[in-house]
Amino acid sequence: MDVELRAVHDSDLPVFFRQLNDPEALRMAAFTPEDPADRAAFDAHWRRLRSSSDVLRAILADGDVVGSAAVYGEPGEREVTYWVDRAYWGRGIATAALRRLLAEVPERPLYARAAADNEGSLRVLAKCGFRVTARARAFAQARGAEIEEYVLHLDG
Repeated sequence: MDVELRAVHDSDLPVFFRQLNDPEALRMAAFTPEDPADRAAFDAHWRRLRSSSDVLRAILADGDVVGSAAVYGEPGEREVTYWVDRAYWGRGIATAALRRLLAEVPERPLYARAAADNEGSLRVLAKCGFRVTARARAFAQARGAEIEEYVLHLDG
């Protein structure tokens, strides 16, 4: 499967919104918006993101939009995030996309966070060189509870 990144287009937003409302994906991601089904809040969030200096990319697999990836935050504290449609999990797309994003954004250090039980995301991050450096507890909106999360770090 050919995996590419490109700038986010307006036409990607309905795809991202649909992906964000997959109950199984929400549970796995854990740290989600308070109400993922609130389209107005989703649109406002993406307007803010797209007007910022954050690096936002659509993930394409064989030309189809299958997710998003980003680097956001303040210098020295920037984090990576990504979301891949559940129909494409387990195919190496997240790993390939994150590798491309890391090549595009060479600044280091970078950070990531993942629910401690999100084994798939933790594998993707490890394959891309991230290492767990801390554990924390935080409220996971999608689970309605405080859960353990890992903080990961990527050095230069």
